[in-house]
Order: sequence, then structure tokens, then C-alpha cells
Amino acid sequence: MYVSYDKLWKLLIDKKMNKGELAKTAKISTSTIAKMSKSELVAMTVLIKICLALQCDIGDIVSIVNNKQEDL
Repeated sequence: MYVSYDKLWKLLIDKKMNKGELAKTAKISTSTIAKMSKSELVAMTVLIKICLALQCDIGDIVSIVNNKQEDL
């Protein structure tokens, strides 16, 4: 299993916002955005800051992807 932030990237496109603008608006570092770009885990506080900045819920920006082969 892994974390996917694809929903977040799509939401940014819908809001005509880039990753740098997200970092400024949510007051998170660009290195955190880079981690998310690689589908790495980030702290819950980061996700909360993003949700507050974008006025959305966590389910709107992140999803858990089940990789069946990994589970075998």
C-alpha cells in the first residue's frame, strides 16, 4: 500500500494554483511538497494545513492505494 496525492494535484489544477503557491498559502516547506510529489508520507499537521488553505477535507487530497502484488 502507498499514499497517493493525485487528488491534491488535480485540485490544484482546478484552483489554478501551482505547488509553490500551495506551499506559501499553506505555510509548508517546498521540501515537504517534494516529498508529496514522490508519494512519501508527510505529517498529519501538513495535511491539515493544506486542507485549511484549500478549504477541503483530507479525503479530497489524499488516498490510500492498495498494491495487490505487494500484499502477496
